[in-house]
Amino acid sequence: MRVEANLKKDRKTKKLAKRISAGEIALINHIDIDEVAAKSLVEAKIKLVINAAESISGRYPNMGPTILTSNNILIVDNVGMEVFDILNEDEMIIVEDGRIIRDGEEIGSGQLLNEQVVKEKIKRAYENIGVELDRFIDNTIEYAKKEKGMILGELEIPKMKTKYSGKHVLVVVRGHNYKDDLEAMISYIEEMKPVLVGVDGGADALLEFGYSPDVIVGDMDSVSDEALKAANEIVVHAYTDGRAPGLARVESLGLEAVVFSAPGTSEDIAMLAAYEYDAELIVALGTHSNMIDFLEKGRKGMASTFLVRLKIGSKLIDARGVSILYKSRLKIKYIVALIMTAIFPVLIVISLSPKVQTLIQLMYIKLLLLMRM
Repeated sequence: MRVEANLKKDRKTKKLAKRISAGEIALINHIDIDEVAAKSLVEAKIKLVINAAESISGRYPNMGPTILTSNNILIVDNVGMEVFDILNEDEMIIVEDGRIIRDGEEIGSGQLLNEQVVKEKIKRAYENIGVELDRFIDNTIEYAKKEKGMILGELEIPKMKTKYSGKHVLVVVRGHNYKDDLEAMISYIEEMKPVLVGVDGGADALLEFGYSPDVIVGDMDSVSDEALKAANEIVVHAYTDGRAPGLARVESLGLEAVVFSAPGTSEDIAMLAAYEYDAELIVALGTHSNMIDFLEKGRKGMASTFLVRLKIGSKLIDARGVSILYKSRLKIKYIVALIMTAIFPVLIVISLSPKVQTLIQLMYIKLLLLMRM
């Protein structure tokens, strides 16, 4: 295997995916490449991935490397941060059998991950998932004790101008299969007119489908300027000590924002705000909903996510469930009735025609003759 191409690098894969061009090599530092990151690189049509970290650490079966290799994108794995720092943006490099060459000099190497190697690593990761799940549960309990104020009313919910009361709220995260899920939700969105909440990049997901977000919630690290300008309200997720790094970016665009200081993830506070402002139903799209999702997020325990769902559970439903249960109100019987209503006056007009009347009489006479035979 020999690849010669231009290099783009970034410590955050989601940022790199937005600016890398087709045919280039992606240099990342991403332990346990997740599904969303991998899909973004596939969509960018890159040629190769060089990872400073382990693409599959073995803690759990992350699906990112499988997605990359199944799309003919090989990975040169675990090359180390020294190589990451040495290589510069927009350099032309050669990668041959796991060796990284610049200007004729080998500057590093890593394990070449193809589809077969990834399959074997994932198999071993499945064998280890019990250990990782035990660790996850222990961490969840530990963090839940610290963050229990989220469901005990100790967390101050900021004042917002968006009206949630009595409405459906669709919280969109650019997570697993978000495009398929949004596609399936179009009829629901059109008919129910829910409050559209984009969590960081989820706001751009809404724009992709032609919808402007009513609210954007997040730390503003992965949402576009276009989405921020399109939103009716912006909520910046701040640390519990009040620091809000994302606020500066919003203000630099000449926009106003509400600051929400809270532990946990931005999707947690997006749902919590909807619940506290008396939304009728909260529909979660692309959010964390299963064991692998939680392990991929990487935050110890994801306790806040567990606590928030514990509190709002009576009003929360996953978008995939809605897409299965929800059917358009335009039933078949209504379609048939509409067709019949349209045909009826046409038949009346036709029947009044002298020629048509003569034809009907002839057919009637012929039918009588046939019955007598």
